[in-house]
Amino acid sequence: MQKQKEGNGERWTLEKIKLGFENFFKKHGRYPTATEIDEDKNLPSSRQIQRRFVGGLPALRKQLKLDGPEDFTKGSFSSKRALMISKRAHRLEKEVYNDLAKMFEAKNIHREFFFTDDRRTRTDFFIYSDKGDFSVDVFYPKDINNLTGCINSKMRSYRGLDLKYPVIFLMMNPEIKEEEIERFVNNKKNKLQTYQRVMTLGRLKEYCKENHHLS
Repeated sequence: MQKQKEGNGERWTLEKIKLGFENFFKKHGRYPTATEIDEDKNLPSSRQIQRRFVGGLPALRKQLKLDGPEDFTKGSFSSKRALMISKRAHRLEKEVYNDLAKMFEAKNIHREFFFTDDRRTRTDFFIYSDKGDFSVDVFYPKDINNLTGCINSKMRSYRGLDLKYPVIFLMMNPEIKEEEIERFVNNKKNKLQTYQRVMTLGRLKEYCKENHHLS
């Protein structure tokens, strides 16, 4: 989407940009973030906006007199978003723990496990099993494009670790399907380490049954 938009800079008048923002507002009840602008065919790319308007997107919102936060990375919007993400993370981790507890004894499920003494690299769950230990790192990408950034970030956090047991990156967005994940992993230039895997919750349950002989 970004590359497609780059060649259309001349047609983006201020009036047309404002119309694009207003159409987005009608659909969603709010104005778009930078990522959503890049995905909207009725708006120029955020890169074009940054080049054309001094002060970038916040300055453009102010010039167009759009209601709502001028900068979505600051103030109450950012605080509300952080709170929402925190609540969702707590809910998802609880859901994963409950499912793991149905398959393994509670004493074998270690929550918030740190791989190194400096406590810089952690995983949400470490499971001790007679059939082989493994860890589960829970995350929630908002879409398939965001999945790439999430996985790259997690891979960086595990850089330098040569682990002898599986680390499962557990993707918890139900709108992203197994086939999309498989395609992403197969096409990824910066390949996952041999011990790293990306799974949905359904696939994790299957993995546990297959590898730990659970009924």
